[in-house]
Amino acid sequence: MANPHPTPSQISILFILSYLICIISGQPVSLDLGNRLRNDSNAIKLASNDYGNIFHEIPAGVLYPSSISDIMELIKSSYNCSIPFTIAARGNGHSVRGQAMARGGVVVDMSALSKNGSGIRVSGDSSSGFYADVGGEEMWIDVLRATMEKGFSPVSWTDYLYLTVGGTLSNAGISGQAFLHGPQINNVLELDVITGKGEFMTCSRDKNSELFFAILGGLGQFGIITRARIVLDKAPTRVKWVRLLYSDFSMFSRDQERLISGNAPNFVEGFIVTNENVTNEWRSFFSSPSNQSDIVSLFKKQGLLYAIELVKYYDNRTVKTIDKEFQTLLKELNFIPRFIFSTDVPIMDFLGRVSNSDSPDGQLDAHPWLNLFIPKSRITDFNAGVLAEMLPRLNETSSLFIFYPLNKNKWDDRMSAVTPDEDIFYTLALLHSSPSNGSQIIDNFNNQILRFCEKAGIKVRQYLPYYKSKAHWTKHYGSKWNRIQHRKSLFDPKFILSPGQRIFNSA
Repeated sequence: MANPHPTPSQISILFILSYLICIISGQPVSLDLGNRLRNDSNAIKLASNDYGNIFHEIPAGVLYPSSISDIMELIKSSYNCSIPFTIAARGNGHSVRGQAMARGGVVVDMSALSKNGSGIRVSGDSSSGFYADVGGEEMWIDVLRATMEKGFSPVSWTDYLYLTVGGTLSNAGISGQAFLHGPQINNVLELDVITGKGEFMTCSRDKNSELFFAILGGLGQFGIITRARIVLDKAPTRVKWVRLLYSDFSMFSRDQERLISGNAPNFVEGFIVTNENVTNEWRSFFSSPSNQSDIVSLFKKQGLLYAIELVKYYDNRTVKTIDKEFQTLLKELNFIPRFIFSTDVPIMDFLGRVSNSDSPDGQLDAHPWLNLFIPKSRITDFNAGVLAEMLPRLNETSSLFIFYPLNKNKWDDRMSAVTPDEDIFYTLALLHSSPSNGSQIIDNFNNQILRFCEKAGIKVRQYLPYYKSKAHWTKHYGSKWNRIQHRKSLFDPKFILSPGQRIFNSA
């Protein structure tokens, strides 16, 4: 729940005082940003909210940059102050715990760059490979459209594409392709970054590599991404797409692990199905079994079901063999045979299957999400204590629960993102939706899960993490904590960037 705040006018006075201290101290300060730096009520309201709709941190102002130089000027002005003000980059506002907010500081609305930013440019050749240079402010749905026009597409996605490139690369960016290609951060060739010193730097695995690895999965702590060079591959044209039901967790998890151990499918995800309404909703876009009453009966008997979502891409070259290949793949699996939901759609329809949720109605809800990485060695215990025992008691009908495995060898441990130290780990996304005044109930439930894991010795890691203390952040990063501190000292030594993560500004 949000804490009490000063009023916008009080915070603006604090910001001005901080700026005046820089001038009085004789330090060089330039902040000639004109009407691009705003503190009117509309700007402040937008920057004080996010998709989570739980935290509301009021900034002193909002920068609507017309160029990268505007961001550099803002950061340099803060860096040169005796008392720096904090700065947070805001993409499309899809953080859920105020991570893109800057209480008493300045929020940079990156979407303002879409008119004059890096845009989306496809380059390369068949011998060295193809790639897209993409502005950090661009949304993945626009990257998909632009690259598909050229016959290419990125290989790793998020389920929801109305997110900015800079936003997902600051976390990791995962979906059902990550078992094969790794997360989005593993498919970046080069970055342009503005550090916490206001310096513009280009980095890659071979050039300014410490910054490159720091930024990817770095939660915005070390710099603001203004351009990313994304790996592309030849785009498929269509997909075979099924959802398969399971009543037995061991078969469900075993089949998922079998699928991600080979190269046969292109996409694998799993779901925890807590009521028959979920499968009934699938009927709107899948050819499905007619015996929905049997599914209802199965729920009454089992109380919980599991599902695997499986996709195989194809194009004109493989159109004659795809059906046989897909059936061969399904024969290896142990789902309940009479419950198979299937469809065949264009690749654009599949990748864009989750529609834009940025509607006024959707913003009235709270989204107290919990995202975890769970070591494979403990998933049976986790299923017994959390999935099978706790989730059915929650009795939610409007939330989505995703659960699927990832391969550790597809992640680069030099990057700032944190995962369990096992060859295979699972991701659980509890994508709760509740009335804005009901988020505390869900948060209590999420905390019960974390306490269960702590008591049972299940060493989960939070993805899209939220912690209230430095001690918890230290535990989260584990052996990486010293490296994270070192990178902060190199690239943001005055703790200016991304204060909403509460990593270096918590007790």
